[in-house]
This record gives sequence, structure tokens and C-alpha cells, in this order.
Amino acid sequence: MMIRLQKILSTAGAASRRAAEQLILEGRVGVNGETVRTLGAKADPATDEITLDGRRIRLNQRPRYILLNKPRGYVTTRRDPEGRRTVMDLLTRVREYVYPVGRLDYDSDGLLLLTSDGELAARLTHPRHGVARVYEAIVAGDPEDSALEMLRRGLYLGGDDRRPTAPAGVKRATTIGKGRQQTTKLVITLNEGRNRQIRRMCAQIGHPVRQLTRVRMGPITLRDVRPGEWRDLTAAEIEQLQKGSMTPQREGNTKITK
Repeated sequence: MMIRLQKILSTAGAASRRAAEQLILEGRVGVNGETVRTLGAKADPATDEITLDGRRIRLNQRPRYILLNKPRGYVTTRRDPEGRRTVMDLLTRVREYVYPVGRLDYDSDGLLLLTSDGELAARLTHPRHGVARVYEAIVAGDPEDSALEMLRRGLYLGGDDRRPTAPAGVKRATTIGKGRQQTTKLVITLNEGRNRQIRRMCAQIGHPVRQLTRVRMGPITLRDVRPGEWRDLTAAEIEQLQKGSMTPQREGNTKITK
């Protein structure tokens, strides 16, 4: 049966369908030794040899789910054209073709999921499924309550973003120091993941982020995983992720805790 390459890659756990399209455009996918760059291209997984980055794609492999405590100074991608360290450098014993679920900035640290389950990765990263991401942000100064309310209601980030951010949960945790050295820890919950979103949100209210750590994604927390270390998710955690990402949220019906 001839099937679109995007679906084959997703089914095999090599990438989500959206990410698979980019892989094809980059010339990283081959069929029977020939590079394919056409998004509508099809292949027969039963008879054709399909490769990604020169490695053969195999269907019916058991997906793998990994929790990594990402340190700062690593790029959240499989490869970096600038030669910087990537999160894959921390997974030296992992042989499966796993890839990051969503983004975590080079200068940010904390919880990052990696998987070979393309369908789950797509659900976890799509805003309509409302999977919460919780961050601890150390910001400069001591934001007023009115500024925090702007973050909760949503605000425009500028640039190419023509929509305001979705409602967010924002809690003031602690304030340390005084004057120019004063910083405040905020706990921020998002149900969407725009590029460098929290840093841009806090910059908009005049309190730039000094440090940003993701501490939870859906039901998954870092628990006892130290920076730079990783572990496989338990069967119970995988089941929780699957259930929590199955039902799309209706617009305006996502629950955010202030």
C-alpha cells in the first residue's frame, strides 16, 4: 500500500507529521536510496527501504518515552548547524530515534520529554489539547499586581504574533533583595508554546527573565532527576500522558489556576 511519507515517519515514531514535513524538505528522507524532497511523495513501507539521516526506518517498534532534566547551554534539537551541544548529547545510551517534544530554550533548563511516539508528541504540543506546562521564572524587580494580571489575561508579544497570548496562570512565589538587585520568582502555567513565550511576556511588562525552569508538563514532574540526567517514563506516567492529551479543549474552556 502506498502511503504518504509523513504518515510513515509518524507511525514509525521518527517524528510528528508536521516535523516529518520539515525533514523531507531538508532532504533528510530517502526512499530506496534516492533523496525525496516532495511533501506529497508516497512509499510502500512493506517493500520500500525508507531512511532518515541514512538510518532505515522500521515500523512496529515499541515507542520510547524519556524524561530529561535539561541543563542550560543545550539546544533542544537533534542536530545544530552551529555546532552547539544538543540534548541528544545527554542521551548517549539511547539507540532509538527519539526527538524532543516541543521547545526548551538554550538558556532555559528543566523538564523535557523526548519520544519516538509521533502521534503523542503532536497531541502534547498542539494548543487545542490544553496540556499545561508549568515554569518557575526568576524575573528582575518586583512586578506590580496589575502587571501580573496582564500576564494572566493575555497580551500582545509584537513581531509576527498578531494574536494575544492565551490566558495564563501566574503566581508570585518569593521576592528577594532590594533595589536593582531585587528579583521575584513567578510560577507560570501555559497551555500554549510560542517561541520564547515567557521571556517575551515578562519583557513586555518590564521585568525580564533572569532564569527560567520548566518543572511540569501535564502530569509529569522532574521528581528526583538531576540536571543532565534522564530516565524512562513509567507505564503509569505514559498512560497519564495518553489520557490527558486525548480530549481537545474547547476555546475558552481551558482551566488555568491563578
